Amino acid sequence: MLAADAIKAVQQILSPPFRRVLLTSVASTIGLLVLVWLGLTRLIAHYLEGNPLGSSFGWAETAGFLLAGFGLLVGLVFLIPPVTSLVAGFFLDDVARAVEARHYPGDAPGRDVPLLVSVGYGARFALISVLVNLAAFALILLPGINLLVFYLANGYLQGRQYFEAAAARFHPPETVRALRLAHGGQVFLAGLLVAFVVSIPILNLLTPLFGTAIMVHLHKRLMRKRVGGPASARAA
Repeated sequence: MLAADAIKAVQQILSPPFRRVLLTSVASTIGLLVLVWLGLTRLIAHYLEGNPLGSSFGWAETAGFLLAGFGLLVGLVFLIPPVTSLVAGFFLDDVARAVEARHYPGDAPGRDVPLLVSVGYGARFALISVLVNLAAFALILLPGINLLVFYLANGYLQGRQYFEAAAARFHPPETVRALRLAHGGQVFLAGLLVAFVVSIPILNLLTPLFGTAIMVHLHKRLMRKRVGGPASARAA
């Protein structure tokens, strides 16, 4: 069933109605990564400018750009999760609304989460993700272990963030938490799929859309099982 959720999510991401959200989300993610890259290059260039090994500011700035650029390439997979978590806060409701309208037209529509709340939620998870992925990056000299830490940690974080965001459109916070805990295994497995997408260059730019879409399907499927079918789910 989870595989079917993932297939439906991918199919809709590539559909014409998703095009505007897709382009905006990808552009926002790239824009944030560029800002991070520029910040790193300026920081390293500033350090090298005052370093006696630097013969001039121009040399230091060039070296800073080269070092930061190489570092960004190496650490890209560790930077994407927090960046996409932050970007997701701006597009969660747009994506969820589109998925609900296409696949569940007979169900009562969800309520949009206020933008400031959604962005704040995304920023909180982005901060946690930064800390977790810094820990995973620190294990870069332990290949295999660092990937295990990356996938396990991001499977949990991505699963929690996107499932709670999808469920929050229908339930109060205490119910959302209870649902996540009651179905923690499925939420974590779905989160692992999102973490897998996060780890693939270029494809990881689609993480906010894929994560939201698959969790909307998972939430709907779980609610149908709990209340006994689509007719009851509409009432719920």
